[in-house]
Amino acid sequence: MKAVILCGGKGTRLAGETEFKPKPLVEIGGRPILWHIMKIYSSQGIKDFILCLGYKGHMIKDYFLKLEERNNDFVLDLRKNKIYHLTDNEGLDVRITFVDTGQEVMTGARIARIQKYIGNDEDFFMTYGDGVSDIDLRKLYSFHKRKGKVATLTAVHPVYKYGLVEIEDDLIKKFDEKPNMKDLINGGFMVFNQRIFSYLSTEPNCILEQEPMKKLAEDNELGGYVHTSFWKSMDTQKDVDELNEIHEQGAPWEVWKGKESLIDGGDSAFSEEQLSVCHSDNVGNLISQEMEKNLNSNLDSTLGDNLNRGSQNE
Repeated sequence: MKAVILCGGKGTRLAGETEFKPKPLVEIGGRPILWHIMKIYSSQGIKDFILCLGYKGHMIKDYFLKLEERNNDFVLDLRKNKIYHLTDNEGLDVRITFVDTGQEVMTGARIARIQKYIGNDEDFFMTYGDGVSDIDLRKLYSFHKRKGKVATLTAVHPVYKYGLVEIEDDLIKKFDEKPNMKDLINGGFMVFNQRIFSYLSTEPNCILEQEPMKKLAEDNELGGYVHTSFWKSMDTQKDVDELNEIHEQGAPWEVWKGKESLIDGGDSAFSEEQLSVCHSDNVGNLISQEMEKNLNSNLDSTLGDNLNRGSQNE
């Protein structure tokens, strides 16, 4: 199963950084945020990526072409024109397809332009190149399969920018510094069925978050997976600074540290019977606790083996 990451936007609200590099290469803890996003997926068994490139896309290509040499000690043998790596410092064991989806192109069009690279996979993951989370991809995908919709969006509670106060008789009775909002927003980390392409266009002005998403909602084809744990996007320099501070204290999104892969990818896959149960609206009544365990086990295999994470603000 593949993960598509939008990497083509200009990130204009991060002009100090993105004047010289694409937004996904802005560093958190000494590594590009794109590396962190891919590590979230790869540590959970999703190791086949499609990067939708645009603004300064050549720099993203160059970063990965030189990744091993950048992060490891190595010997360069000019006589044999070979490189021998001496260390392996948290590398990415992944396969990456780099696709130039255009410069002045919106999110929906970028996704539409990589359709042929999805292949025969029924579903694929999609996310933005500027957000991290401790999301459990197995639970997200299980939710998507149970609902059987065209798309599943991860909904999150954003944090208020300012502290909230409650006033009574001209006195502050309660002060709450930057709490989570009660409202939910689009947090990325989506799952799409291939039917999503019928809602998209390769025309440059096709914005995923506008007409396609609205139409999906109208058609009751947009699932909402609520994630209540850690999530944060990187839109401004303040966000960059905060993410770096969080990283220094122990990044919650680094799900790969001290844990085995959540999705190991075995040899087995869903049977047709299990797939039909997975799509049933009455899944909670149809599946016993023991079958739930088997379902999660088979989801591991499906994700890992059978199926091989504002408009331009990517």
